[in-house]
Amino acid sequence: MVSRRLFFRISGAAAAVSAGVPCFADGDTNAAASLPPAIAALPSFAGRVKPFSNEERLARIERAKELMAENHMEAIVLANNSTSAEYFANIGLNGGERLWALTIPAKAKPFIVCPAFENARAHELLSAGPFGSDADVLTWQEDDSPFALLVKGLRDRGIATGRVGLDENMKYVFSSSLAQVGPQLTFTIATPVTAGCRMIKDAHEIECMRTACHATLAVYEAVYRSLREGMTTGDVQGLIAAGYNKVGFPGEASLNIGKFTASPHGSRQAQTIREGTVLMVDDGCEVEGYTSDITRTFVLGKPTEKMKSVFEVVHGAQQAGLAAARPGVELASVDAAARKVIVDAGYGPGFRYFSHRVGHGIGMDMHEWPYLVRNDMFGWDLDPRMQAGMTFSDEPGIYIPGEFGIRLEDDMHITADGAELLTPASPSLEDPFAR
Repeated sequence: MVSRRLFFRISGAAAAVSAGVPCFADGDTNAAASLPPAIAALPSFAGRVKPFSNEERLARIERAKELMAENHMEAIVLANNSTSAEYFANIGLNGGERLWALTIPAKAKPFIVCPAFENARAHELLSAGPFGSDADVLTWQEDDSPFALLVKGLRDRGIATGRVGLDENMKYVFSSSLAQVGPQLTFTIATPVTAGCRMIKDAHEIECMRTACHATLAVYEAVYRSLREGMTTGDVQGLIAAGYNKVGFPGEASLNIGKFTASPHGSRQAQTIREGTVLMVDDGCEVEGYTSDITRTFVLGKPTEKMKSVFEVVHGAQQAGLAAARPGVELASVDAAARKVIVDAGYGPGFRYFSHRVGHGIGMDMHEWPYLVRNDMFGWDLDPRMQAGMTFSDEPGIYIPGEFGIRLEDDMHITADGAELLTPASPSLEDPFAR
């Protein structure tokens, strides 16, 4: 499945190539000399945050085992492109249609199941992570059943019956095959364990996210100060790529213009900047595995009175969401507080003009648990109240079909007694980065 971020990166990169926008590499003095001054002046943020240690990951694993006990699980299984495998073990499990799986039992030795030809790579991945040599690698040949091998690995560790949690993103073909070969086991969702650990961020994680947010905002401001009428979305993609190259983090952003901003996720159609039209930039970057997600909406030139009025409503809604967020309140109440401002201003009822929830959890995945909306359909027993250490986007918007949309998005950290935005809120359409 192509994510929103990848969707825009693919279409934006194609547009940039067609527009002849150059890629700027570090050390290329000729290319650097051709950068707009605001992009060229961007500082490097690389190295500001230290990598996560194996000791930190071992502490995460111990917490996962506590949650396994609380949720009556004998083990969790993290397969293929599981972000949780990176969170716990610093292992990127790939494999496509072939099963790669990291199994972490509550009371036994962990193990990896992988194709036999990947044996050496699996040992290499383990050696650099928190398990070191204290994990087994079980391999399967192309004509073997990896699912039977995984069930045998559990049985060999004393787990012949009981509940085993599966990563929520595991392919159905994997989960159903495990159920067929291990009918004596009860396979369930591992989210109470994985999300139970990952939803609450520690100081190191917040530092990574704060750095990602500040780097993203710096790139956005440099791009904003480099915009000119007549530039296309492809031109701007080139500026964004150059900006992230300067700050030293992988990142991307989508740009939508005019009527295309009335769709929350915009359009892949080529668009051209005209003075007096609304522009919306969205997305972020990654620092030590942790992401930012920021949206800035502005006008090149003079906005109309209606544009300014809508901006003020959205700005008020973002502040209302922030004011409502604190430990102990229901998650849905934050959405309700922001939505009330928008509906009371005449942009209702319900989701008519503010067509999405006010926020989503954010961390290693740009969208993760929990979600700020009533009737969050997540499929597991989540405490509906905020806790200190949670992180969310705070992103109300008003979208007027055929005209324009305005969204303001910053990332929000729940503190011991309230909440903070990790970046300064945008003050106006005319000067969106004023301090």
